[in-house]
Amino acid sequence: MDSFISHWFKATLTRISPRLNTEVVYLTKFHKRINLKDPKTLDEKIQWLKLNWYPNTPLVSQCADKYAVREYVESCGCPEILNELYFAYDTVEEIEWDKLPNSFVIKWNFGCGQNLIVRDKSKLDIEDAKRKLKGWYRTHNTFYLPYSEMQYRPIPPKLIVEKLIETEDGLPPVDYKLYCFRGEADCVLVCLGRGNGEHTTYYFFNRKGDLLRYNKTGKAAPEGFRLDPMPENFAKLFDYAEKLSKPFPFVRADFYLEKGQVIFGELTFTPCGGMDVNRLPQTQEYFGNKVALPKI
Repeated sequence: MDSFISHWFKATLTRISPRLNTEVVYLTKFHKRINLKDPKTLDEKIQWLKLNWYPNTPLVSQCADKYAVREYVESCGCPEILNELYFAYDTVEEIEWDKLPNSFVIKWNFGCGQNLIVRDKSKLDIEDAKRKLKGWYRTHNTFYLPYSEMQYRPIPPKLIVEKLIETEDGLPPVDYKLYCFRGEADCVLVCLGRGNGEHTTYYFFNRKGDLLRYNKTGKAAPEGFRLDPMPENFAKLFDYAEKLSKPFPFVRADFYLEKGQVIFGELTFTPCGGMDVNRLPQTQEYFGNKVALPKI
């Protein structure tokens, strides 16, 4: 109930004023007032961008759209990193279930964590799947509200069916999330332990696989901790991230890397709603210094 009230309260504040909601949520997250007049930290600058630049920059909304971003990736000369797209639909009723392969993932082009993963279609309860997808669809007009993520507001809903990416052990692939500043990929946040029953951990690494103690998890890591073994074609993640991030003051470029193949995930403009309390204060300032805000 508390989470529902919190969601409802933040959504209501956004409808009144996205800036007001941003100020209130930031205060509750960081226990201090946000500086929007002269932002310094990464999260302060993300909040400034989402209020002042994202709503007036159609390319940001296109790239926040998990379907429309494919066209942008192709325009950057990187079609080879796109995951295989089986079908795209406007409504749940259009899905031709008999034409889908035995395994796939289906999701809306907005939202987060709302993925219907199907490993064996013969075991799929199609009516239950429809109910889930319709339930997620109902969040389309409200998804952006809790954190006033204005870049999502113009996105027209689209269902996309893609190839299911798994490791040889049948586990979800490792996520590689690169922090990029106007075409410079500074570092990568690697998500370890996802889907194997362990607690997911998040570590920052540089291009050489050396640990960067940028967040609370990294700060607590033992001496000598690093990315080992180094994934095949790890350096290519940085190359692709830099190609895709050139137009943006900041963006997180997300990829998978399976058997040496780089697979594009998405472009994320407001990680954690632009309020990541796991980053260390000095990291917030370090990243913030790298973000050159555009003139409005």
